Amino acid sequence: MMDVAREAGVSPMTVSRAFKSDSYVSAQTRKAIIEAADRLGYVMNSTAAGLSSQKTGFIAVTIPSINNANFADTVRGLTDGLRQSRLQVLLGSTNYDVDEEERLVRQLLTRRPEAIVLTGGVHTDKCRKMLENAGIAVFETWDLPKDPIDDVVGFSNANAAALLVRHLISTGRRKIAFLGGDASRDTRGFDRRRGFVNEMNAQNLDGNRLIEAGPPPISMREGAEAMAKLLTLWPDTQAVVCVSDLAAFGALSECQRRGVDVPRRIAICGFGAYEISEICVPPITTIDPQCYRIGQVVAQKIIKKIGLEPHTSSNTELGIQPSLVARASTGNY
Repeated sequence: MMDVAREAGVSPMTVSRAFKSDSYVSAQTRKAIIEAADRLGYVMNSTAAGLSSQKTGFIAVTIPSINNANFADTVRGLTDGLRQSRLQVLLGSTNYDVDEEERLVRQLLTRRPEAIVLTGGVHTDKCRKMLENAGIAVFETWDLPKDPIDDVVGFSNANAAALLVRHLISTGRRKIAFLGGDASRDTRGFDRRRGFVNEMNAQNLDGNRLIEAGPPPISMREGAEAMAKLLTLWPDTQAVVCVSDLAAFGALSECQRRGVDVPRRIAICGFGAYEISEICVPPITTIDPQCYRIGQVVAQKIIKKIGLEPHTSSNTELGIQPSLVARASTGNY
């Protein structure tokens, strides 16, 4: 910073104020300082700056998988929503493991984030205690936990799965199966399965046609293998609800390899509104969980909650409503 100050012909304090957009620095002086910093390749030490300001300028975010388009869209919505603020996102992947989430949260909290955003509402007891005592804003997303730690921006995965079941029943199907992953790790996938079973029971139908496809995240290959198993165990199945669009695409591909007509012989539903579900043939009926919108709403709440905008009372976000996207994979029967 002293080198930049000498280059620009100002004091180090003026350089510090310029990088903080201090109103006491004129536009002309700030321009000269920025140009000097660019010539020297200078980057402000935000850690040192945080010692005096007590602000680190970053938001910690945990997601189950970095190669899942749905979670990527949520992070994109969050970063787009924070773009005009001074805040940046520090991202960590839990690999669908609550113990890994605990370890990751512990490490992230040592860096004093200004808020932390979690995917899901199920955590270890130690993780929950750390978050409750962290003294920062905590946001649980993609879920509606019964006992939130702080703020929630999510939806009921169980209700979304029930929506798919009701859609299939409306087309005349009764023998319906669920294709999912390891329920002990994917809590949102487990909630979808639970919603499927509960809705089938509520409709006085058999909800026991359940196929596990392996540990999350379920791939297209695993979806195909699970569909093969389903057709062997229950060849009279009329429809299948898949835990994700990737699993549904795998199931569709397996049906096409076997000459099983979709949707006339069997209907297929997915979850997530992935691009692949829209462009495949036939296009797959799915649930749009409003991934990008979740991130946007979290960003708006963060900006208000940490004081970058006038504070308003924080309530659980109920405006995120997944929508059914009916397509040809559940058509004529």
